Amino acid sequence: MHTTPRREAESTATFVAEPAGGTAVTETNVAPDRAAELRGQMVDALVADGTIISTQVEAVMRAVPRHRFALDASLEQAYDAYKAVFTKKDEHGVITSSVSAPQIQAMMLEQADIGPGMRVLEIGSGGYNAELLAELVGEAGEVTTMDIDSDVTARAARLLADTGYGRVRVVTGDAEAGEPAGAPYDRIMVTAGAWDVPPAWTAQLAPAGRLVVPLRIKGLTRSIAFDRVADHLIGSSGQVCGFVPMQGAGVHQEQQLLVTGTGEIALRFDDGLPLEPSRLDNAVRTPRAESWTGVRVGRQEPFDTLQLFLATVLPGFCIMAVDPDLDTGLVAPSNKWFSMATVDDRGFAYLTTRPTADPQTVEFGVHAFGPNGPALTETVAAQVRAWDQEQRGGPGPRIEVHPAGTPDDRLPAGRVVDKRHSRVTISWSAARSADDQVVPPAPTAQGE
Repeated sequence: MHTTPRREAESTATFVAEPAGGTAVTETNVAPDRAAELRGQMVDALVADGTIISTQVEAVMRAVPRHRFALDASLEQAYDAYKAVFTKKDEHGVITSSVSAPQIQAMMLEQADIGPGMRVLEIGSGGYNAELLAELVGEAGEVTTMDIDSDVTARAARLLADTGYGRVRVVTGDAEAGEPAGAPYDRIMVTAGAWDVPPAWTAQLAPAGRLVVPLRIKGLTRSIAFDRVADHLIGSSGQVCGFVPMQGAGVHQEQQLLVTGTGEIALRFDDGLPLEPSRLDNAVRTPRAESWTGVRVGRQEPFDTLQLFLATVLPGFCIMAVDPDLDTGLVAPSNKWFSMATVDDRGFAYLTTRPTADPQTVEFGVHAFGPNGPALTETVAAQVRAWDQEQRGGPGPRIEVHPAGTPDDRLPAGRVVDKRHSRVTISWSAARSADDQVVPPAPTAQGE
């Protein structure tokens, strides 16, 4: 593993304008000692918070000068352990490329478990992560990095050459087909948000290969380490993350339902709208129903398994967002941008919280609208309690990816999410029996 620090002063980066939060990095103003100091602080923070756990990942992140790949950032921004640096936007101002936050990059490198001599394909290029991969595989290994955007790959190739890593193979192409020229790969690392797993990614893995991918399931993105087992993938170590979405043939857009007609309240669906979305039109005209679960969590306590659990057991699961400029207070989620929600025949419910006597904790509750609101709140509240009693603090679900068309009797028990190329299954631990894991029917509206 090559860990000799390069000379920071050799950077050829130039800037048009100075970024906020510090002085732009140029070839004349980089202080090598200051860059090394900030890089050390970044790695120290990631070791302290448990993101970096291996000596290999720690060593390469201490060695590679990240600021030379974050050309539109100050040194302070480049070495912020928890923030991404955006490198390209489209004509609408939408971010299309970035250097991911160091925390996310370290997390995925740990998931990938890359060793010397491996062949690695990176999908979603930028240069910095490819150099980290090259450090991990060493001189005997091979790294290919690819991106659909020729501007991104040209930039990556230039920066990799500038830092002495011209041996990394840079490819421009749509990753839906993978990159067969370098296959089979011991590891495929996807650094763009994916809604599906194309067949090429599994086919191009070595028999015992591993795919690390930020996979979106029911609107929730998790970085999952999948190991290949014959024709399918078995996942573990799902971690919350966010990425610029895939472009090209793998693009997939969420669908949005405005329940008030004004844009104040939007419900986002990852796998298609309800069969009769117009039946929700009058839901907000009914009184709001409430149910409190008695389930408490610490204000800083992660509860990402609750999100996946509700996505598994609630057939109408979706994400609710409130436009702050149009907010009338009709709904009161704890997070206006991202709240877990679900719909039934003629109404919707969402998860919220309220303070408790202990200032360090909050209690989960459910609000609902529609003629079946009271019953819907109880349905959701019951599932929150089930998570608390049976899954909280556990390892999370087992997630598998099987080829599209795989018969039901060849899939594990649990929720099946059908996508274009695959069937994704979410199965929970033995605390719930197979019968318990059958998805319950949506509640029927009262009076029908």
